[in-house]
Amino acid sequence: MTNLTRRQSLALLGAAAAAPMIPAPAFAGTRLKVGALRFTSHAASFVAFERGYFADEGLDVEFEFFQAAQPMAVAIASGDVDYAVTAISGGLISLAEKGAAKVIGGALSEEEGIDGQKILASVAAFDAGLTSPAMLDGKSYGITQPGSSFHYMGSKIAAKEGVKVSFKPLNKVGAIIGALKSGQIDAWSIVPHIAKGLAGAGKVKIIGNVSDYIPNYQVTTVFTSANNAANERAKTEAFLRAFSMGADDFNAALVDKTAGDEAATEMVNLIHKYVYADKPIEKAEKSIRNGAMRINAGAALNKASVMDQLDWFKSEGMIKDSVTYETLVDDSYVKTIM
Repeated sequence: MTNLTRRQSLALLGAAAAAPMIPAPAFAGTRLKVGALRFTSHAASFVAFERGYFADEGLDVEFEFFQAAQPMAVAIASGDVDYAVTAISGGLISLAEKGAAKVIGGALSEEEGIDGQKILASVAAFDAGLTSPAMLDGKSYGITQPGSSFHYMGSKIAAKEGVKVSFKPLNKVGAIIGALKSGQIDAWSIVPHIAKGLAGAGKVKIIGNVSDYIPNYQVTTVFTSANNAANERAKTEAFLRAFSMGADDFNAALVDKTAGDEAATEMVNLIHKYVYADKPIEKAEKSIRNGAMRINAGAALNKASVMDQLDWFKSEGMIKDSVTYETLVDDSYVKTIM
């Protein structure tokens, strides 16, 4: 059976129609900068670029890569980046409150039945008894910045277990990995392509699943400037259409595995251009496949999860009580999930 990408299928359909009737994209030549992390969880953007879905919408995309969520939010607010995908952070909420940024959709999600983010312990801490999240009391937990998704996850895990942890801000994911491997911090939580790779190499120990503590967690969102959300609707819709097509291809190839083995291998090779690109594909492939969590179809947004995150930020005194869901989100673009 031949498995076609959505773009290939559309091309075949288009061949049956008269070529002169096909209009040029509405935004032909529109240049965009898209913010991303070099994570498998950002694959929808990579697929949309590599398979020409952005180009089909007339969007000339260039990627700007970051090492944490909050700097990406600042780049959106300053206009250095047009659209981005990352976790909700205190910095993003603050910029939304100031009228500078807006969440417009959902991306990576924890989903029952799909292997998701892992809770990790350093080898030294594990050997000293940190063999489950219940043993986190008094331990150090790595985060990029206060108010990051790592901070949120660690707090929710600690609260459910009734323990207290000491959060250690280390600014960058790479710095957290180094600190965990060397035993300078005791614990962390991260997406599976990183977690399983580190554990498989014997550098850390997996002691739990984030989904056991935060079910249906909307891990990352699609966001843009408040100006784009309010005044550039057609362009924003074009971006979301292309992004969603990339997500569909990714899910079919590596999450639902309905596209066949050849499509899965092709997807791994595509993602490898952006994730673990410094490693041979033979070494990178397993980690890329391990990172295959659900990216929401149609960029649907889990409203209940976003509201839970806002409630946590308020409980920690990181944002004002007056901040609402509508302050952060313009969900007129996508379907919402409760």
